[in-house]
Amino acid sequence: MQKYNFDTSNAFISKLNIQPIQSGILDGLSFAVKDNIDIAGFKTSFGSKAWFDLHPPALNHALCVEQLLRAGAICFGKTIADEFTYSLDGENYFYGTPINPKAPDRIPGGSSSGSASAVACDLVDFALGTDCAGSIRVPASLCGIFGMRPTTHRISESGVLPFSPGISTVGVFSQNLDVLEKVFYVLLNSHQNKLCELKNIYLLDDAFEISDPAVKEVLQDKIMYLKSIKDIQVSTISLSEIFGEEIDLFTCNEKALRVLQSVEIWNAIGGWIIDNNPKTGPRFSFGMEILKNVDRSQLNEALYLCEKLFTRISQFIKPGDLFCYPTVPMIAPIKGELDNPDKGFDFYRRTMAITCFSAIAHLPEITMPVAHVNNIPVGLSLAGAPNQDEFLLAVAKRVYEVIGYL
Repeated sequence: MQKYNFDTSNAFISKLNIQPIQSGILDGLSFAVKDNIDIAGFKTSFGSKAWFDLHPPALNHALCVEQLLRAGAICFGKTIADEFTYSLDGENYFYGTPINPKAPDRIPGGSSSGSASAVACDLVDFALGTDCAGSIRVPASLCGIFGMRPTTHRISESGVLPFSPGISTVGVFSQNLDVLEKVFYVLLNSHQNKLCELKNIYLLDDAFEISDPAVKEVLQDKIMYLKSIKDIQVSTISLSEIFGEEIDLFTCNEKALRVLQSVEIWNAIGGWIIDNNPKTGPRFSFGMEILKNVDRSQLNEALYLCEKLFTRISQFIKPGDLFCYPTVPMIAPIKGELDNPDKGFDFYRRTMAITCFSAIAHLPEITMPVAHVNNIPVGLSLAGAPNQDEFLLAVAKRVYEVIGYL
């Protein structure tokens, strides 16, 4: 793999050298911060040059950044985010496309594209991102690294620019599971010492079925190893079986998450956009029209479905259980390919159908780089019960050792 530096990776908005405030368990580790998360004394772009120009520098660090600095980590910079963090592709019209070092002709995934790229290029030990509909899990999978979305809102979002507050949460990228676990120990304020045993792994059939055949095939080969783990029951299950009535992942996304996400995003930034009429890139401009015209009469029904899904899934999955499924249903598209309306629609529709599962249910989810298709990384996700983040991190290491490394 070609070596990249801070400049050639195009991962960073700004290079910094913010020293630790205190010593701690993260001594000697470096990190980067997605540029929708505040660092004191510096402006936050939100992926938009107009937002950057019209807002003052942050007065304080976001709490999650301060936690890391007080645990001994050093911050090396702020990373490119997709425009207003409203994208899963990682191609920012103003700031460019961070490199995907495992597949340089392909997208890194978004909206935490720069953070994923910085980690994948080995420029930092870990990086902060945010995830609403997949913005940590998708770029981690496409770039061939680990990425974790924790239980929704377990990490403080103070100092993180608003996106979709009901669903969005702070998460972390790393190339090392031990580092990932240390970072989450700090961010989760974890004091959990006793962990339950892994009992059941449920393969979410709906996610496998909407994945490309090549992705499905390489992951099923890996899953065969799971079935060799002693005292673990591996079984296939459908969303309808979990939910107790007929439903599919497309319905979860299109009738629940997408409606709520669209309303919350427009509530958060719509007024500012109308008042300031900023220059926006073509993809965000297209998406903005969708946001402006979303049918808000569907909101109560979407909220009802979100709550129903959360309740049913939470009741089904017990401590000691995991869901397992492809993180993204396809390999990383070639740069610019998603400008084709049909390809763009297919990428977003199938990808968000899968990523909405843990987002709606508030499940902690970790994606692991376990396979390749044509030398392009493929990620496999494990999701645990709400607030079982520590358990998920612990068993992910065990599962990864069994499945095998890239």
